[in-house]
Amino acid sequence: MANITFVKEGQEIIAADGANLREKAVQQNIDLYTLRGKLMNCGGYGQCGTCIVEIESGMENLSPRTEAEQRKLRKYPESYRLACQTLVNGPVRVIAKPQR
Repeated sequence: MANITFVKEGQEIIAADGANLREKAVQQNIDLYTLRGKLMNCGGYGQCGTCIVEIESGMENLSPRTEAEQRKLRKYPESYRLACQTLVNGPVRVIAKPQR
């Protein structure tokens, strides 16, 4: 099982291994998007880059960065991920809408 903790929201989600981070956040009404993202998000296909999250801990429990993430996040630290492209396989602490 994967425990996903959203730090700012103080909310923990229990998910099956291999769960998509964006899908779990949306299901639990965790707001991943800034105003721009709310208006222009791609719905989870890795095309817009608006669901950026910062991983506070647990990077080893996530799937590797996809090609879409490599393109969209090349100027960001390794701890930044696109929630729509990230699969969770263990405990992780997530910061939604990190300072960029």
